[in-house]
Amino acid sequence: VEEHVTGELVTLNSPNLVDVIWGDARPPIPTSPFRVHPLEYAGMSLQQKVKRIRKEMKEKKATLSVFCTLDDVAYLLNVRATGDVECCPVGIAYATVSNEEVTLYCDERKIDDVVREHLKDVAIKPYDAIVDDVEGHLQSEKSKVWIDCGNANMAIVSIIPERALINSQNAVLPMKACKNRAEMEGMRRAHVVDGVAMAEFMAWLEHTVVEEGKSVTEVEIHERLTAYRAAQPGFIEVSFPTIAGVGSNGAIVHYSAQEGTDLLKSLDTTQPVLIDSGGQYVYGTTDVTRTWHFGEPADEFKTFYTRVLKGNICVDQMFFPENTPGFVLDAFARKALWDICKDYAHGTGHGVGAALNVHEGPISITPRWGNKEVLKKGMVVSNEPGYYKDGSFGCRIENLLEITHVNPDDNQESNDKNDEQKDKVFLKFEKLTLIPIQTNLIDNSIMTEEEMNWVDDYHQEVFRKLSPLLENGSSALNWLRKSCQPIDRSNKS
Repeated sequence: VEEHVTGELVTLNSPNLVDVIWGDARPPIPTSPFRVHPLEYAGMSLQQKVKRIRKEMKEKKATLSVFCTLDDVAYLLNVRATGDVECCPVGIAYATVSNEEVTLYCDERKIDDVVREHLKDVAIKPYDAIVDDVEGHLQSEKSKVWIDCGNANMAIVSIIPERALINSQNAVLPMKACKNRAEMEGMRRAHVVDGVAMAEFMAWLEHTVVEEGKSVTEVEIHERLTAYRAAQPGFIEVSFPTIAGVGSNGAIVHYSAQEGTDLLKSLDTTQPVLIDSGGQYVYGTTDVTRTWHFGEPADEFKTFYTRVLKGNICVDQMFFPENTPGFVLDAFARKALWDICKDYAHGTGHGVGAALNVHEGPISITPRWGNKEVLKKGMVVSNEPGYYKDGSFGCRIENLLEITHVNPDDNQESNDKNDEQKDKVFLKFEKLTLIPIQTNLIDNSIMTEEEMNWVDDYHQEVFRKLSPLLENGSSALNWLRKSCQPIDRSNKS
């Protein structure tokens, strides 16, 4: 008989076991410089954000708010950085807000004169000073520290006694998630230039593979696509390492192509390719997935491609009431696959930051019911159903969506409290992504007329917004015009 041993987790105040393991081999903390995120893209000043935080602190009777996640710090202070964390425009730092002071904890080398002037009302202290400062603040019996323990480290959380702890979602997270007008304009602009880059890239890729008969490696796909994005105004870096999976590699959801590995494949006309990629621009962040095939796809592939597309369309067309959590919508993305007893093993959508992290909380669209955060106006979320046949292929179609009101009048608060109809406010999605969907991969026989109209309407919008930015007679414009043609309905049975 096995003996069951019970126990409990205990806090080891010293030494930090991770430090012991690292020893002298631990790399130094990065010191990439901060840059100012302009007000024209931020939409709200540092002072305005602090005012809102202090208002909520008063309601919670908090005397100190502590911000530990890097995107919270960047958002609060209207700064960004490149180099500390790959593909994420954030810097290694903490921040605190008290009733008297705002403090940034970071390496001094991250602050140049321009940033220092921008942060003239902010105290700047060494990165490691935050623990001592929180301890010092707690010397008063009246101190109350507001911190989200689920997004903080043990070094800080462990020094806050229960009597002084306010453990809840911080005030920055909902501000950051619900984009203001300037932030949303920046996101729309980013998706326009991203669509231009993709049109230029796809024109090159299709010409190379189909017309020239050459094969292109997955690594070269990433390099070429990044180069086209880098030519766009305001580009900084990719928003995550490009996933370019040819054939069976497309079934590896987070595949990363590497030179010199046995997995590396080259694209030709015999296999599909799944390309999941995005860009970080000064004014916005993008994330898009398309699946392409330049030859004759098998009927099985077309079936799954079409059912994935149907799931994407179903979510895109949803109207849903306020206070709906993301998991409620997830089943609609899967229904077309469930109809043939198939599914995919990842979430349908994640929040996206505005010129910030491409994965942003607190929302998600997922079958996991643990996340009860509700979808709100101004949030940006991905819509990315997929299907993956191990050892054969993968297909995914992803757009980023803006959440907005169905009725524009709902943007204005009603004074008529007796009108019950006005109490029920509904939300919908507006597409941000502007990249065509390959229509000759669609099995029209399992598409409804409404779904085909959705595709045609989307392509009209894509062409209308992108074509003026492409050179007349260019291969990119020719590719875009061809890709945005209405679906051929002659083969619909």
